[in-house]
Amino acid sequence: MHPGSSSVAILGGGVGGLSAAQELAERGFAVTVYEADDALGGKARSFEYEGDAEGPPLPGEHGFRFFPGFYTNLRDTMARIPLAEGGTVADNLVPTSETLVASVDGGESLSRSATPRTVSEWADALRPTIGNGELTARETNYFLRRLLVLLTSGRRRREREFDAITWWEFVDAEERSPAYRKHLAESTQALVAMRPQIASARTIGRIYVQLMLDQIEPRRPTEAVLNGPTSVVWIRPWVAYLRSLGVEFRTGTPVTAIESDGHRVTGVVVDGADGSETVTADHYVAAVPVEVMARLLTPALTRAAPSLAGVRKLDTAWMNGLQFYLTDDAPLAHGHQAYTDSPWALTSISQGQFWADGPFDLTGCADGSVQGVLSVIVSDWETPGVLFDKPASECTREEIVDEVWAQLTAHLNREDERLSAAALYDVVVDPAIVEAERGDRMDNQSPLLINTVGSLRHRPDAVTEAPNLVLAADYVRTETDLATMESANEAARRAVAGVLDRAGVGPPPTVWGLDEPAVFEPLRRQDDVACALGLPHPGETERGLGRLLREFRTRVGA
Repeated sequence: MHPGSSSVAILGGGVGGLSAAQELAERGFAVTVYEADDALGGKARSFEYEGDAEGPPLPGEHGFRFFPGFYTNLRDTMARIPLAEGGTVADNLVPTSETLVASVDGGESLSRSATPRTVSEWADALRPTIGNGELTARETNYFLRRLLVLLTSGRRRREREFDAITWWEFVDAEERSPAYRKHLAESTQALVAMRPQIASARTIGRIYVQLMLDQIEPRRPTEAVLNGPTSVVWIRPWVAYLRSLGVEFRTGTPVTAIESDGHRVTGVVVDGADGSETVTADHYVAAVPVEVMARLLTPALTRAAPSLAGVRKLDTAWMNGLQFYLTDDAPLAHGHQAYTDSPWALTSISQGQFWADGPFDLTGCADGSVQGVLSVIVSDWETPGVLFDKPASECTREEIVDEVWAQLTAHLNREDERLSAAALYDVVVDPAIVEAERGDRMDNQSPLLINTVGSLRHRPDAVTEAPNLVLAADYVRTETDLATMESANEAARRAVAGVLDRAGVGPPPTVWGLDEPAVFEPLRRQDDVACALGLPHPGETERGLGRLLREFRTRVGA
């Protein structure tokens, strides 16, 4: 079969849907993308904020976009999206060079995020992990031994045992010091919006290792951000390229039903400007968010694809942001800022320094006085704040703004006023955060999948049992194993491979997994055998003996 004779309906125009569209259109398939929103890009897209001032709107992000070094699949896709002025979208990635870790009561550290090359640079790179002197060498060594257990464990043990316990349990956070919990056990929440008390040790541990390797592996690219608003420097050129390949886009067209005869998909109902209609295609790529897919499941569809039944059991959390527009730019650090004492697990990036040499002119927006944008993400929406003693989800939009500003300035302005209220031009909360029907809470129209304990078994593969349905979304089983742009892109590549196999054409897209140090590979293979025989990991034996010894000491002391 020639690809041009096969039609594909892609349901969802986020990173997963657009990635699948690119792989299929480049191979000659006739592709139509149906997107519920009026804009493409999903959670990754930026938006325009009118505010009260006259002039062009200000750019806004749903948080901020960053691209760790291990985002291999996504970077490959970006390198194949041409820009009108020459080059590719990948050229719009700007490497960061440092990370600021700020606290309210303790010290502050500024470390390099580029690969260390000297002894002093190595010391700087490790300082945030070590907790600026608050951690003892004994606790740091214990945490590293727990990481070694993960690195030397095989796939079987990770999926059977480590997906069944929390990261909090895996690193024994409850039995350690407050500094250990703060700087090590809880440090990932700001990055992946998952509380360590409920998130899978398998998922958090693997991503933690990847982020560490990004810093110490010289062959990996440095963590990067974009040189302009996401939609300007990435999504719009992407859509233009896909249109040039013949991809048709139907925005403002939500999918309301996936029809099935219990064996295959027979059609998809969409709501357009002229009302509802049923569209048909040879292949269907579901690239809608997990909460939308759960609503679309019917008994007939789950008979056709039984692996979809677990989708309703997957959990979501909030990881949304605010944009603070400043008349005096506050660079803070040439990379991320992490606020270790923030109850809302805040992180931020000061965008202006990265946009300075890009194609977007921030001073051309509003009345021309905005010089910088501080993009802040709230990763914990359920812990009470410092001003109103309420979680973010129960605050009004105005209270969210005041609370976030208070937490930021408590970290940044202890000695010098690095973040000045006099320079605050305006602020906007992610438009996905809206007032709920009940007046005492907010609602989130764009939640994020979280990898809770035991959730792996509920996640379907990209290629379903239905012969004409594949999945290109971040809840799919991927090697990336986290709700990220990389995972959505990887899922799309796996979905397209399924379409190509069923259509009898090739070759499939390349799929890169996560790299781990090769030196541990023999130990991982050995552990796979041990796990199959029901034997524990040697590191877990040491841990068990340590717990027995502590219990014995406690009883003797009593």
